[in-house]
Amino acid sequence: MGSTLVLTTGARANTTTCLKAKTAIRFGMVTDLHYADKAASGSRHYRDTPEKLEKASEKIRKANPNFVVELGDLIDAADSVETELRYLKTINRQFSQLARHRHYVLGNHCVDTLKKEEFLSEVQQKKSFYSFDSGNIHFIILDSCFRSDGTPYSRKNFKWTDANVPPHELEWLRTDLSTNQLPTIVFAHQRLDTKDNHGVRNAADVRKILEKSGKVHAVFQGHSHKNDYRNLNGIHYCTMVAMVEGKGVENNGFSMVQVNPDASIAVEGFVKQNNYDWNGKAT
Repeated sequence: MGSTLVLTTGARANTTTCLKAKTAIRFGMVTDLHYADKAASGSRHYRDTPEKLEKASEKIRKANPNFVVELGDLIDAADSVETELRYLKTINRQFSQLARHRHYVLGNHCVDTLKKEEFLSEVQQKKSFYSFDSGNIHFIILDSCFRSDGTPYSRKNFKWTDANVPPHELEWLRTDLSTNQLPTIVFAHQRLDTKDNHGVRNAADVRKILEKSGKVHAVFQGHSHKNDYRNLNGIHYCTMVAMVEGKGVENNGFSMVQVNPDASIAVEGFVKQNNYDWNGKAT
């Protein structure tokens, strides 16, 4: 079990953001698996990922989640499209066993060798950014794998530090939130709460849209491979630990998240992943 950090805060008095679900929504979450059939590099043990994912599967499947989310970098970069697709097929075959309903956030490594459409086709997901409802909760998947000039990441045409949410996606996000009346949770790969190399360059523009809606309770993100948390203007920004970091299952990291009818969100972290307990929106 991960170390515990309890953050209890009161919810804002906004009737449109009160959780009205009759039952709790539960979802499993993993990030930064970086699977590849290659030797370890530094603290990243690529070949250990399948065993770690199998351990995660035991916990997540037993919990019978409504869905599972993979927060990006499911695979590590390969030297050819053929090799990369083999990595993806191998790890996704295993990941697909966790739950019937699955959602994939694009990470920079997912599209280092592959095109977005190649990755999405293999995992059978139609879009790289979209929204969906589960129970009475709204969920948003974001794609920050775009260069500053709006060009999508594809086949080594980018620098990983140049992550952006392009204008057309910002407009989609604004519209999606304005037409949705449910409390909302956002999933991202690159971070929306920091200005360093792991952050989205126009993160401030994204946060402004999230804050203005008054509906977003939390953002879950990966990319920097470490546990981290920030409360920015009433929204929880939670960065999840990477599964690839460290040798063996004793260095695993994954989580189960429960969104309760009373507006609380509980993150149950396993192994290296922290626990969190939020009583409604941050304030």
